[in-house]
Parts: sequence; structure tokens; C-alpha cells
Amino acid sequence: MFRQLRSVTTTTFARGLATSAAKEPRLKKFEIYRWNPDTPETAPKMQTYDVDLNECGPMVLDALLKIKNEQDATLTFRRSCREGICGSCAMNIGGTNTLACLCKIDQNESKDLKVYPLPHMYVVRDLVPDLTHFYKQYKSIQPYLQTKEKPADGREHLQSIEDRAKLDGLYECILCACCSTSCPSYWWNQQEYLGPAVLMQAYRWLIDSRDQATAARKAMLQNSMSLYRCHTIMNCTRTCPKGLNPGKAIAEIKKILAFD
Repeated sequence: MFRQLRSVTTTTFARGLATSAAKEPRLKKFEIYRWNPDTPETAPKMQTYDVDLNECGPMVLDALLKIKNEQDATLTFRRSCREGICGSCAMNIGGTNTLACLCKIDQNESKDLKVYPLPHMYVVRDLVPDLTHFYKQYKSIQPYLQTKEKPADGREHLQSIEDRAKLDGLYECILCACCSTSCPSYWWNQQEYLGPAVLMQAYRWLIDSRDQATAARKAMLQNSMSLYRCHTIMNCTRTCPKGLNPGKAIAEIKKILAFD
């Protein structure tokens, strides 16, 4: 009986391999932005790679890794968690800012897929944008709990269930910069305008019931550029790969400052 089952299993496995080997390649073209700072005299270009979808995972990041591992080791991009948590693989895919690890490959082989770094940012190399200024802006809002008094029990700052619920849809931001780099106001004024991602985090600390630096946080935003360059275009909300609403958070900050 055991020999018979083993024979059937071996035959089935062999048929599976034969079927897999007989599959026609499904080649899809990926056009990827390339620029090397070591050769600045060479203009940026789009380079095309063919990827067999039968031998590739479902996400754009899978295709990029396959290209780097099998075709071109010089292709440069950021990636880490593969789960939409770290925000490292943010880039412009098919005209939309998103995360390569969450973006599914269009299975239509006849449609080429274009991949660029996040728009209107200095490029370090290929698909890697320079986020130095973005993180400096995030640091400027002092994104941490500020208190003047210690808890009575000396342990932790407690918060009601209702107050904690107010932070939902804000704390989940992974700072991938997809929203800020999709915002025309940020393109034009990013030296002074904080942008959707940073402003959403500013709002997150403004409404935290445990924080005691509310007056100082409001004062930081009371100028003509940090907040009020937002024109409610809402590109930020449409492109957020985590489904958050930076546009609403900015509107809420404006209401807080207007009725202060």
C-alpha cells in the first residue's frame, strides 16, 4: 500500500513539474528610472527590463528584487519589511506614489510599467530619494510626549478610551513621504511648508490628552507658511498607501487655530 501511494505521489509531482516547465513565459516590461551620481555627466534615463510573471511574486517589489538579483545588480532602491510597515520602498509606480511591497503587478503583459523615485525630491541614486529635509521637518514639530508633571503613581500617563480613540488614523503613519511628495504645495514651498505627513503628526500630538505643550505646538504653526500653504487639493489622502487622511488632519489643525 505504501509503495503504491509513493508511486502515485511521485507521478503527480513529476506531472506538476512538466506542466510548470511547459508554461509559456509571460514577459512584462518594467521601465525603471536610472541615475548614477558617480557619472553625473550621464543624464538620467529609463531602462527597460523584461520579467517573466510566471516566475515572479505578485508585488512590484518582487519584480525589482528579481531584476536586481538576476539581471542588474547595480539597480538601487530601498526596502526592508515587505509588509507596508517601514515605508522604505516608497516610489512612484504607474504614476502613483505608493509602496512597492503593497503594489500589485498589473498582470496584463502588454502594458509596460514605469517606476520612478518619489517626485520633486533630490535623488541619491536610481529609485532612492533624499529624505533628509523631510525628516528635519518631522523633527521640528517635536514628535514626542511633553509633560510638566509626572504621573501621581510615578509610572505612566493614563488616558481614557475615548481620548485614545482620537489618535486612530494618525499614529499609523509610517512616514513613507508618499503624501507629501504628491502635494503640489509641497513641491513649490517645501523649504517652509511642512507638508501633509508632518502636519498630520503635528495634529496627532496637538490632540493627545497626555501632552502639556499644546500652546507651544500651536505657536509653531501660527505663521503663513508652515500650515497655510495647504490648498486642500487632497492628493495626499488619495495616494496614502495606508488609507489615512492627512487632508482632514490639516483641516482640523486650521479649525483649532481659528477658534483658539
